[in-house]
Amino acid sequence: MMSPAEIDAAARALDGAERSRKQIGLLSLAHAGMDMDDAYAVQAAWMELKRAAGRRIIGRKIGLTSKAMQQALNIDIPDSGILLDDMLFADGATVPAGRFIQPRIEAEIAFVMKAPLRGPGVTPADVIAATDYVQPSLEILDTRILRVDPETKKTRTVFDTIADNAANAGIVLGGRRLKPGEADLRWMGAIVSRNGEVEETGLGAGVLDDPALSMAWLANRLAQYGDQIHASEIVLSGSFIRPVECPPGSKIVADFGPYGTVSCDFE
Repeated sequence: MMSPAEIDAAARALDGAERSRKQIGLLSLAHAGMDMDDAYAVQAAWMELKRAAGRRIIGRKIGLTSKAMQQALNIDIPDSGILLDDMLFADGATVPAGRFIQPRIEAEIAFVMKAPLRGPGVTPADVIAATDYVQPSLEILDTRILRVDPETKKTRTVFDTIADNAANAGIVLGGRRLKPGEADLRWMGAIVSRNGEVEETGLGAGVLDDPALSMAWLANRLAQYGDQIHASEIVLSGSFIRPVECPPGSKIVADFGPYGTVSCDFE
């Protein structure tokens, strides 16, 4: 278990890394006994630093919802992070050069809530009843922690990813706003292109078989910590594609077919 002082130091290091655009070393390497509770404690401490600096929570993100990503990190459950007001970009926005360290994007179905969801016992039906609308979205990922330690060649673990706010850095909403019953979320998917070339495709079923099930998982996990999904929050339900690298000059378009497109550019 990490001590309160170690958790605070890790949160401040992540905050400094984001501001300086210089990655820090693996927390899992510096703290050999680090576990999932430690990782979420570091994430929470970092988000509190951001709130103290004037940032506002606008929602949540769910990650590691696909079997492939879970197997890559040797876990069998998703993870989650926090969305803040300065992470929200308009559809078609240009992300300024230097805003992120190593940006990547994922395509997701975003849920916008009209009522709170508090576990335990939340079901997909409860999720649908509490949802105002769903909408195509892009999540911008970034890594404030090195992906690989240069000396030991050790790769980051799920604990590093969770502490790093589940790698979240930005969100773009676009396309059509749909009432939950207007689309079969398992079949709602996208063709994702970078600079006009198709990079990834996927369907909502790639998210724990049903994005609403992913949402229920989050509500029930938050209940373990006395928290909940609040009304008006945006929740990214999980990616159904692998992350797409976004070096400078990348133009990203996610085509959700009859549900519209969502896009962003990177200077």
